[in-house]
Amino acid sequence: MKVTKTNNPNQSSDATAKPRKSHTAKSRLPELQLHIREAAYFKALERGFKPGHELDDWLAAEQETTQ
Repeated sequence: MKVTKTNNPNQSSDATAKPRKSHTAKSRLPELQLHIREAAYFKALERGFKPGHELDDWLAAEQETTQ
């Protein structure tokens, strides 16, 4: 096995190893949650904030936001 050295922290020194995932997806998580939260809020608003459908609102908002 050939081993190469690199100064890039996203790459392993082993040429056969997969590069590490970037932090881009992780850094977008708070932004994504904010969009889901806002969409769920507006769904609850449309139904007059009647209790018992909070999870349904969240899941529907999550699906709409991530499509």
